[in-house]
Amino acid sequence: MSTAVATSTFEDISSLKQRIEELEKKTQNAPDANAISMVVFSGDLDKLLAAFVIATGAAACGMNVSMFFTFWATAGLKKNGPQAKGKTLIEKMFGWMLPGGFHKRKLSQMDMMGMGRLLMNREMAKKRVPTLAELVQIAEDLEVSIDVCEMSMSLMGIKPEELIDYPNLSYCGVARFLEQSSSSNTTLFI
Repeated sequence: MSTAVATSTFEDISSLKQRIEELEKKTQNAPDANAISMVVFSGDLDKLLAAFVIATGAAACGMNVSMFFTFWATAGLKKNGPQAKGKTLIEKMFGWMLPGGFHKRKLSQMDMMGMGRLLMNREMAKKRVPTLAELVQIAEDLEVSIDVCEMSMSLMGIKPEELIDYPNLSYCGVARFLEQSSSSNTTLFI
């Protein structure tokens, strides 16, 4: 074999190896077809129900589900009980306007001063649809992760001790959500 042919073959192999390495890097950063990320923005009962129905359904199908709670949805994770100590007047006002407890979540449409909620709860019970509290328990059992926006908590004066007890709950910023959603095959906004 001549030197020119050997050099040309070596260059072809080297170029092929480089292209393979580039393709491997691209596939390492490809979205995980088995992962779903959700931005939960609303604290309304119907929207929280929808978010947890989708999350538990996806998790039951074997998907890795992460939910990022921000702004009004953050208050949707507050447990029933007194406010934490050491809040400013504005933070206390937010606490009064955004009470804790799943049973205090209002419907986004036709709440009618609680009558809509009452009718919805009655129909859910009659048709054996899980309540929000039950869906959260199912999500916990299926290891759905919940990330709570630290900025939203700070803005609204919500303290960690005011949130529900949930083993896969963590606090983070938008950068972590962006990292998770960039590696997920599906991202939803509710």
